[in-house]
Amino acid sequence: MSSPSRSPAHATAQSARSARMIPFIVGCALFMQMLDATVVATALPAMAQALGTSAVRLNVAITSYLLAVAVFVPISGWAADRFGARRVFVTAIGLFTVTSVACALSTNVTELVLARIAQGVAGAMMVPVGRIILLRLVPKDQLLRAMSFLSMPALLGPVIGPPLGGFLVTYASWHWIFLINVPIGLIGIFLVLRFIDEVREVDPPRLDAIGFLLSAGCLAMIVSAFEALGHGLLPGYVVGGLAAGGLLFGALYVVHARHATHPIIDLTLMRIPTFAISVLAGNLCRFAVGATPFLLAMLLQVGFGLTPFAAGMITFASAAGALLMKFVTSPILGRFGFRNVLTVNAVLTGIFIAICAVFTEDTPVAVMIGVLLLGGFFRSLQFTGVNTLTYADITPSDMSRASSFAAMAQQLGVSLGVGIAAVTLNLSMAARGSQSLSTYDVAVGFGVIGVCAALSSLSFARLDRDAGAQLNTSGRQQRA
Repeated sequence: MSSPSRSPAHATAQSARSARMIPFIVGCALFMQMLDATVVATALPAMAQALGTSAVRLNVAITSYLLAVAVFVPISGWAADRFGARRVFVTAIGLFTVTSVACALSTNVTELVLARIAQGVAGAMMVPVGRIILLRLVPKDQLLRAMSFLSMPALLGPVIGPPLGGFLVTYASWHWIFLINVPIGLIGIFLVLRFIDEVREVDPPRLDAIGFLLSAGCLAMIVSAFEALGHGLLPGYVVGGLAAGGLLFGALYVVHARHATHPIIDLTLMRIPTFAISVLAGNLCRFAVGATPFLLAMLLQVGFGLTPFAAGMITFASAAGALLMKFVTSPILGRFGFRNVLTVNAVLTGIFIAICAVFTEDTPVAVMIGVLLLGGFFRSLQFTGVNTLTYADITPSDMSRASSFAAMAQQLGVSLGVGIAAVTLNLSMAARGSQSLSTYDVAVGFGVIGVCAALSSLSFARLDRDAGAQLNTSGRQQRA
């Protein structure tokens, strides 16, 4: 007896279920990447001791990963169009999982760095391509809800990473900070194959090889320069040379992109106001993603003498704020609109970052948790709005290029945030004539990052009153 064919209603219901699963699946991949990027820093001393080197030298395990991500992010959109987004996504998750095992099995620094480079290539493909799938398969009137869910892993990873890393290193071994990716990766592969259909261009353009080399040189040098600022191991002239070289490659790419038929980073997207403002102003806010966990670690561990695990448990309050945001983002943006929310909330985000500057050893833990809880809420609301508005006026044919561009900008934003925070600490110590970090220096760092976030409101205020209105059905109904 033949099985009955599915009715159109059944097929529609199945398609709706798949659309609801896409943000969760892409979110798992994003969480795995963000968690991995932050958990390693906590485990560096233990890893260095096991591998027979110093924690300072082993910082290359972090830098090599960031460099690989920066270099290969621009190629992700082309790869999705050329080979199919679903195929690239599931391959990237698989490679990330396998290279996580390789990291855990490393017996020396060279093996670990090579594994981290391969892991960075996988990470560069995994999240941007996952976002392409989400943007193409989720209807625009449901995009805000999807982005609200997707923004949570980006905020939870840096917050959960430190306490989880401290716990695993203290009670297990450093190998588990990589091995925890295995079950997440296997579940992700199963869900992709089960719920996501293939998405690809019918006639994809050829790879812009020259543009790729120029953008790779630009991003690698700039990220290296700001990473060097973070640990202060390279002489100033070397850091300056890296930054100058990155700017030179960037200028050469701009010239190249004007004449290329299909540039790997499409600068013409910056002519779209919602995209340009989201990328530029959004990155001022995104400084906080890289800088805030770094500054909190310096304040709580170096300044107050807390253990990594104890400090991580306090910063975990930001994660709770991000979770609360998920339930109210759509109503808030629907009621007040993207321009008003992003403009006002940028100032609130900056204020709650700056408030951390007044923490002292005598500040009650409950007060610190309360400030971090509200700060996590406002930051999460800001990033959800920015990440959604980025694609408000992007056509389906430009989604791949827009996703690659936005992912590249986000990577730079996080690196710039850490670099600016580190430079601020160094300048503050130099102004005091001291070689030792104090809570005063960290307070200055919080103030600078808070001001940067608040200043982005000037750019968000330039948005049209109805910017992003098509992204939220409830918002349209309320404004009608």
